[in-house]
Amino acid sequence: MSISSPEAVKKLLENMQTDLRSLSMECKKKFPPVKEAAESGIVKIKTIAARNTDILAALKENSLEVVQPFLMGCGTKEPKITQLCLAAIQRLMSHEVVSEAAAGNIINMLWQLMENGLEELKLLQTVLVLLTTNTVVHDEVLSKAIVLCFRLHFTKDNITNNTAAATVRQVVTVVFERMVAEDERCKGIVEHPPPVQGNTNRRSVSTLRPSAKDAYMLFQDLCQLVNADAPYWLVGMTEMTRTFGLELLESVLNDFPGVFLQHQEFSFLLKERVCPLVIKLFSPNIKFRQGSSASSPAPVEKPYFPICMRLLRVVSVLIKHFYGLLVTECEIFLSLLVKFLDGEKPQWLRAVAVESVHRLCVQPHLLRSFCQSYDMKQHSTKVFRDIVNALGSFIQSLFIVPNAGNSTAVSAPAGGSGSGGQGAAQGGPGAGGVSGNLTTQAAFEYRGNWIPLMTVSVQGSAKATYLEMLDKVEPPSIPEGYAMSVAFSALLDLVRGITSMIERELAVEEEAAAEFRDTHPDQQWQPQPGVHLVWEEMVSACWCGLLAALSLLLDASTDETATENILKAELTMASLCGRLGLVTPRDAFITAICKASLPPHYALTVLSSNAANLSGKAYSIQGQSVQIISPSSESHQQVVAVGQPLTSQPQGTVVLTAKNIQCMRTLLNLAHCHGAVLGTSWQLVLATLQHLVWILGLKPGLGGALKPGRAVEGPSTVLTTAVMTDLPVISNILSRLFESSQYLDDVSLHHLINALCSLSLEAMEMASGNNKEPSLFAVAKLLETGLVNMDRIEILWRPLTGHLLEKVCQHPNSRMREWGAEALTALIKASLAYKHDPPLAENPRLQLLLLNPLKELSNVLHADIRQKQLESVLQILQSQGDSLGPGWPLVLGVIGAIRNDQGESLIRTAFQCLQLVVTDFLPAMPCTCLQIVVDVAGSFGLQNQELNISLTSIGLLWNISDYFFQRGEAIIQELEREEEALQKQAQEKGETLNRPFHPAPPFDCLWLCLYAKLGEMCVDPRPAVRKSAGQTLFSTIAAHGTLLQQPTWHIVVWKVLFQLLGCVRTSSTTADKEKIESGGGNILIHHSRDTAEKQWAETWVLTLAGVARIFNTRRYLLQQLGDFFEAWEVLLNHIQSAALSKNNEVSLAALKSFQEILQIVTPVRDSAGDTFAAMGVPPVLIDPFSASGPGRPLVRSDSLVERLTRYNGAELQAPPPGEESALEDSALWWSAWNTWYRTGTDSTRPPSGPTEKFSFIPSQPFLTALIQIFPALYQHIKANFSMEDLKKLGVILHGAVSVPISSDASPFILPSYTEAVLTSLQEAVLTALDVLQKAICVGPENLQIMYPAIFEQLLLFVEFSCKPPQYGRMETKHVANAKYNQAEWVALNYVPFAERSLEVVLDLYHKTACHKAVINEKVLQNIIKTLRMPLGLKYSCPSESTWKLAVSSLLKVLSIGLPVARQHALSGKFDTMWPELANAFEDFLFTKSTPPDNMSIQEFQKNEAVDVEVVQLISTEILPFANFIPKDFVGQIMTMLNRGSIHSQSASFTEAEIDVRMREDFSKVCFETLLQFSFSNKVSTPQEGYISRMALSVLLKRSQDVLRRYVEDERLSGRCPLPRQQVTEIIFVLKAISTLMDSLKKTQPENVDGNTWAQVIALYPTLVECITCSSPEVSSALKEALGPFKDFMQPPVSRVQNGES
Repeated sequence: MSISSPEAVKKLLENMQTDLRSLSMECKKKFPPVKEAAESGIVKIKTIAARNTDILAALKENSLEVVQPFLMGCGTKEPKITQLCLAAIQRLMSHEVVSEAAAGNIINMLWQLMENGLEELKLLQTVLVLLTTNTVVHDEVLSKAIVLCFRLHFTKDNITNNTAAATVRQVVTVVFERMVAEDERCKGIVEHPPPVQGNTNRRSVSTLRPSAKDAYMLFQDLCQLVNADAPYWLVGMTEMTRTFGLELLESVLNDFPGVFLQHQEFSFLLKERVCPLVIKLFSPNIKFRQGSSASSPAPVEKPYFPICMRLLRVVSVLIKHFYGLLVTECEIFLSLLVKFLDGEKPQWLRAVAVESVHRLCVQPHLLRSFCQSYDMKQHSTKVFRDIVNALGSFIQSLFIVPNAGNSTAVSAPAGGSGSGGQGAAQGGPGAGGVSGNLTTQAAFEYRGNWIPLMTVSVQGSAKATYLEMLDKVEPPSIPEGYAMSVAFSALLDLVRGITSMIERELAVEEEAAAEFRDTHPDQQWQPQPGVHLVWEEMVSACWCGLLAALSLLLDASTDETATENILKAELTMASLCGRLGLVTPRDAFITAICKASLPPHYALTVLSSNAANLSGKAYSIQGQSVQIISPSSESHQQVVAVGQPLTSQPQGTVVLTAKNIQCMRTLLNLAHCHGAVLGTSWQLVLATLQHLVWILGLKPGLGGALKPGRAVEGPSTVLTTAVMTDLPVISNILSRLFESSQYLDDVSLHHLINALCSLSLEAMEMASGNNKEPSLFAVAKLLETGLVNMDRIEILWRPLTGHLLEKVCQHPNSRMREWGAEALTALIKASLAYKHDPPLAENPRLQLLLLNPLKELSNVLHADIRQKQLESVLQILQSQGDSLGPGWPLVLGVIGAIRNDQGESLIRTAFQCLQLVVTDFLPAMPCTCLQIVVDVAGSFGLQNQELNISLTSIGLLWNISDYFFQRGEAIIQELEREEEALQKQAQEKGETLNRPFHPAPPFDCLWLCLYAKLGEMCVDPRPAVRKSAGQTLFSTIAAHGTLLQQPTWHIVVWKVLFQLLGCVRTSSTTADKEKIESGGGNILIHHSRDTAEKQWAETWVLTLAGVARIFNTRRYLLQQLGDFFEAWEVLLNHIQSAALSKNNEVSLAALKSFQEILQIVTPVRDSAGDTFAAMGVPPVLIDPFSASGPGRPLVRSDSLVERLTRYNGAELQAPPPGEESALEDSALWWSAWNTWYRTGTDSTRPPSGPTEKFSFIPSQPFLTALIQIFPALYQHIKANFSMEDLKKLGVILHGAVSVPISSDASPFILPSYTEAVLTSLQEAVLTALDVLQKAICVGPENLQIMYPAIFEQLLLFVEFSCKPPQYGRMETKHVANAKYNQAEWVALNYVPFAERSLEVVLDLYHKTACHKAVINEKVLQNIIKTLRMPLGLKYSCPSESTWKLAVSSLLKVLSIGLPVARQHALSGKFDTMWPELANAFEDFLFTKSTPPDNMSIQEFQKNEAVDVEVVQLISTEILPFANFIPKDFVGQIMTMLNRGSIHSQSASFTEAEIDVRMREDFSKVCFETLLQFSFSNKVSTPQEGYISRMALSVLLKRSQDVLRRYVEDERLSGRCPLPRQQVTEIIFVLKAISTLMDSLKKTQPENVDGNTWAQVIALYPTLVECITCSSPEVSSALKEALGPFKDFMQPPVSRVQNGES
């Protein structure tokens, strides 16, 4: 019920009247004045009640009078009355019916009661009611009331004291509450700003409103009192305690911070009074050192703990509420606070200081302000850092100073070993208060110091214990572990507060950024820089201290929950640092967790190097150096695993404790949840995990996931069941960790990859020195990371594959390598199989990127890696072969990257890939790759490890060429499209298009590459490869050459065929002549191939033949080329050099090729036959309608021509008829002739010097072939064949025939010597001459001048019969003496050849005797001259047949030639012939050679018949025409006949043969001829007659002489017979005489000269004298001679008749 309601007022009036009545009753006897006053009061009240409507207001107005009776009652000092009055007054007060004046009187009255010590509690109650119910008490009255309460506080009565203290507190509060209310009321009123407070008189504060002034005065005096100064306003104070003053100050400051913040006057008080006061009061504590006596600053100073504790409370409030006002002062306070944590301070002081610090730690915003105000300002104390460091060093000092008693001060700096190694940590979920119970007391233990851990406060609140001990005067004893527990909580709260605050703000900022990006996608988001700076500064200020403390605690912690909390703190700090980009602190916290995960003192470089950076950071706290403590190793932890450390040198085992595993889980948690901020510290995390995984014996399996596996060596890993159950979980988390990398942003992912790479490098370094099992953690995880990030594989591909390629795959440790290759190939296969978006087919760049590492693997030298690479290529081909598209060049590059040093198995695998490509994928790849396929197949052909592969790859090239042929059209289109694109690009760049064989169309280039590759293999060192490649090359050109465009043929000829010929020629000429023992394995080599030279010879043969065949079959095409003539020349040059090579096989083959290209007829378009001839089909085979070439039916010529012209666009121009082509043709043939001539000259030229045994002499088949070429060649050059050429030909023919043959070849070439057969070479020579003479015969006149030259040549050959040709200075043996198996040279039997030549001469002369040239050139004379040699030799001829043939030939020739000679007798052209002829007759008829002894009579008679024939010829063909014949000649003939008729026989005849051997028939014929000629009536001139007469007389005279000598000798010899010779002679003479007589008988008498008769008659007596001879032969001859004389015996006639004629 409200105090102003009518009921309440009524009740009040009633109560007042009741009170007054009671008062008057009490005072009736003792205090009449009081009684009267009371009664008048009753009247007054009634009056007021009757007169006024607002009774309460009226009462207040008259309150002086109303209150008066009660005041008087109190004055009586009677307890009962006083109590009644005070109660009544309180009632009035509570109804607010007391005016200001009345209140003053009441206070005065109360003051008197107080001074009298009456009703103290009631007084306090009254004051309280008075001040709380209304605001009428102000100024001095108020101050008096307050002083009254203070004075009551210092009475002897405890209850009063305490009540008064409470009242004072309440009154102080009331004063300030009034001020707050007043401010509320005046909020709307605008005030003039007060003048600046500069006055020194602090009592008058004129600018404040009444309540504010009261509050101001009160607060000011409280400060004065605490400072032990006199108060300005609270007059009448007698005593005061500092503790109470401080408590009051604290409560005001704590409860009414707004007052101080809103009013300058109060702020001024705070700065000017409170702070100096606090600092002053702190000073003894600061100076105090434990153990020194405490000096109190003032006599009234109470013991020391209460003040210090209260001061800290005040400071806490000041800092909490007025930090913004008192920046400088707070700096001092905080520094003091830090100092109080010092180990030299008393234990209780450190405890309360730590509680104060804890209070600060739970206020992150405050901490942020410190950081902004101090740490971030220049030249300012780094307060925030100092606080954290102080906490840290406080915790360290607790471990180092174990007892809390008054032990001597520890002056050593709080630091363990100077190594700067840190403890370690990790954060898991579920921190929380640590519950301590007795059984397993949570505690920290470090180096033997055991400190229990208590629950001191709930997380996030700082519930102090000792700061609340306001009643304690003596310092309390602090339980062990209390300070540690508070400090630990403070640390955790600090971390939690800072991190959660910053993370909240970061989240807000990120939201704002996201929103900004949504609304302004084009602009860059700019965060406020200041905010970040503060966050960063806060972290950098506190991390060192935090880390030191947390590491130490972590190391010392024996409680799982505490450990969990510490790890969580380190984890959150690490994550926060990461988010803020503070690398060093982040790495430091992570290092700590890492170290804690590993066994103590575990040598891990990455961590120690990181720790070394920190170990230098010993920071100072108020000049005291504190270092980061190194972990103690003797922690009493449960061991859960024993394993091998991962080091390069084998060491002992290491142990893992439960805490290590806990830390490991935190580490996994960190990596899993905060991977995005780890950045470079991934390296630390992963290095540690790698070592842990190693120690726990986890090994990578498929896809890189780790599975528990046995340790490979050393004492095997021991795992407790506790950790065994954890292992699958850990392994799982590990895998999830890398799976979660798919949620990392690109940058973080790169950090992760880089870390794995550098980890892998370390593992490789470790594994490189030995064959120890390497750690495959990094490689496995690289693989895992790659596999889960396929969707953005592009960004991590290069670092990932680059590392695997350059480092891992090249590692010497095979297991490491194998995994590297496994990882790389798995990644490539997976990335190709992954469904990318867009698909790979539409993203060629990505595909190439993915395939590139596969190609790079080719640079690795290790065979196992290459094997892996090729196997994966095989798999890729099988799975993705159809969709490789632009990746083909790379894949083919890999297949083709084979080298000879790689070993068979690799090459075999690679070749399998190639075979797969060629059989299945040629249509799938872009046509631009076909060239690469050709190159790759070629490179397999050229490898020398495996012959079969080389041969098979040549087969593949043939298959590829077939594919080109079948898919020609499609390939052309695609290639041309590609070409256009490339051309365009090249033009844009201003470059020329650069590809092999450029000007040729792209499809032709493909063929050219194929040909070029085969060409390369044609010069492979292995004969089998050369042979196969050569056959394939020429087959492909033959089969598919029609597809090439005409200009391309130019390249084929020059770049492929001739280049090949050149190489083969060079190789052949330089090949080794050493004998090859066997062809590898047990293969025997035929003697014709047993040197490299012979093997190359085969290649040369094959190549030359192939090229010649192409020239032959494609002549039509090739002739369209501009430089066909040059090509022809080059080809001929090759043929020539081959023909002249010192190898019979090559030289012979060269000639065969020569023959082949000469059988070509000039291509003319009209006839089918010629077209076929152009294709190498002999014209013979063609009939008008159907024709079949060698081995395949040919289509009709028109379609064939179409085929030829298919790729030439336009139809080929038929060569224009007439001059031009004929000229060009003749040029070609003459070029061929020159080649033939050079070849012939060089090959038949005999060696100049004395020949060694081994000098090369061309073989007969070669020479035969050479000569056989001439007839074909001549057909083409006959038109311009000149004498010059004929002479050249002669030289060659002569040379060829002169060449001897090797003895080992002789049985095959020479007939047995007795058979007169020609060798094929000789046949050829004669054929050549035959062709020539036939051509001359039918040719024009002007050719006939060549006849003599032909005769000359033939006659040379004829001479061979008697004088075999010499070949240089070479010694030849007769074939009969040659030994078959020695390298000797055998002369041929030239007789048959010479004889055949002679027959040819005869034949030819028969035809040409009358030709002018034959006559002019004295051919007949030459023939005779040549024949003279065999005729002269006669029996000495090598062969008997020779002279017989010669003589018969002579007879035939003369029978033809003499008439011609006579005809031209006058021209003198035959003048020189006659003497030659005469000599020939003479040489033959009177030969110097004797017939062989064994000659039979019949033979001799035959031979004589020949002689007779000759003489008959003279008698019929010469002598009858003596008038046409020179006189000398006739004279010679006569002399010869004379000689013949007289005869001189050989001395060797036996008696029996004498008749035959005397050649009587011959003599007879001679004589007859002589006589016939002598008496012939045809004597045309007296001169001739004279000659014959002369001859006859000579004859007769000679006969006379012989007879006379005979008679004489006969007489002298007596009984002895004369020599046979003489007898024979006489017989012959006698026979001659009888012949003469016969002749005379037959002759007309008028023809006989008179002298002759006289001589004949004169013979008679001599004949008669001979009758006495004793020889019967002579006698019979004499008889015959004497007989004819009877015919002349007749009577003499008259002298006149005889005459003298």
